[in-house]
Amino acid sequence: QVQLVESGGGLVQAGGSLRLSCAASGRTFVPFGMGWFRQAPGKEREFVAGIRWSSGSTYYKDSVKGRFTISRDNAKNTVYLQMNNLKPEDTAVYYCNVDPPVRDYWGQGTQVTVSS
Repeated sequence: QVQLVESGGGLVQAGGSLRLSCAASGRTFVPFGMGWFRQAPGKEREFVAGIRWSSGSTYYKDSVKGRFTISRDNAKNTVYLQMNNLKPEDTAVYYCNVDPPVRDYWGQGTQVTVSS
């Protein structure tokens, strides 16, 4: 079984930055891709950013392009999300998962709150 644990969330003012981490543990883990997702109150969970594990190629939701950067450390089985120029509409619980996501891999997420 694979466990994904997110960390790094917090409260930040608009325009600020946060760096999220997602550490994978459990059985040998070589996904096709990894992604960050988020869920704001009263809204569906949505895709934010993804990275292909072998090539490192990245892709993003349009509204975060140029502000968020996803990266990975294969040796540490860890994925990061650097978030700059945060906006109040980025407020959500952020989750990582493989991409496409697997239901059993959802963790607790990490709360990101951006104040205006």
